[in-house]
Amino acid sequence: MSRRSERKTKGCRAWIITDGKAGMEVQVAGVAQAIGANIEIKRLTPRGIWRLLAPWGPVDPAERFGRDGSQFAPPWPDIALATGRLSIPALRALRKAAPDTYTVVIQDPRTGAGTADLIAVPAHDKLTGENVIHTLTAPHGFSPDRLARLRAKLPEDIAPLPAPRVAVVLGGPNSVYGFTQADSARLALSLASMASLGASFLVTSSRRTPSHALEAVLSATSGAGRVVWEGAGTNPYESWLAHADIFVVTADSINMTGEACASGKPVYVFEPDGGSAKFSRFHESLRRYGATRKLPETFTQLETWAYRPLDSAAQIAGEIERRWRRR
Repeated sequence: MSRRSERKTKGCRAWIITDGKAGMEVQVAGVAQAIGANIEIKRLTPRGIWRLLAPWGPVDPAERFGRDGSQFAPPWPDIALATGRLSIPALRALRKAAPDTYTVVIQDPRTGAGTADLIAVPAHDKLTGENVIHTLTAPHGFSPDRLARLRAKLPEDIAPLPAPRVAVVLGGPNSVYGFTQADSARLALSLASMASLGASFLVTSSRRTPSHALEAVLSATSGAGRVVWEGAGTNPYESWLAHADIFVVTADSINMTGEACASGKPVYVFEPDGGSAKFSRFHESLRRYGATRKLPETFTQLETWAYRPLDSAAQIAGEIERRWRRR
């Protein structure tokens, strides 16, 4: 029996409060699943000035907080989990209206450690406090149990691929990293050397991936066995997390890097041009842990290493369980 199925929080009522951004919502959902809660999702779309004032301002009056017919009305939840600055006004209002509700914020709320009963932030963030816990990665839903279930069935399109199977998980430019054609050429050179050593590939891109990056990757792996997903049909990402032997992820996505580290398999991180102190702290912490290494310019051999898979959702869920009834 898994530790998750034994939690005292199993079956409690939990609200997930978000602004609907998929990358943030998946983090909170992973924690809610880890505590075994019955989940209700509350998505906020504040207007104009109310949006600008978040996270410091009040709830948009259009939400009619606490009134009949509002999504924020009794019966109040046992636990509320929030993420994203637009969720914080609603969480503060909930703490006032329902003091028995245990409140949790995933990521720095930017309004101080007193915003919630528990705040979980990545280790590369600098927020501190008695109610603040730090995790190496962002939480996600890829628990050891889930990955074990996925590993029990090898998809037909993956089965013929020779080992090692290399999952190439492509992000793209963001406010911190660029992704130039020179970056794409560097990535392609490294992947081509992996192909020359007998690797096969599982290639997936995101909406942010530049066309030149995907084209470079496809050219570099054209002579190898591979499966490519470009957005059509069922997303195979979760299956690839379970069945890849090696991962190559781009440094721009903290979520994708953390999810790859749930595998316990080697994770190489490719750094496009750019970066920041915050991202550098994140990637350095994973290298120190032993989960990731920088992607070499070229490979002369395909190395392997192992580490304890990272499951930040379970870590946070354990802290919620420990603290919930002991306030």
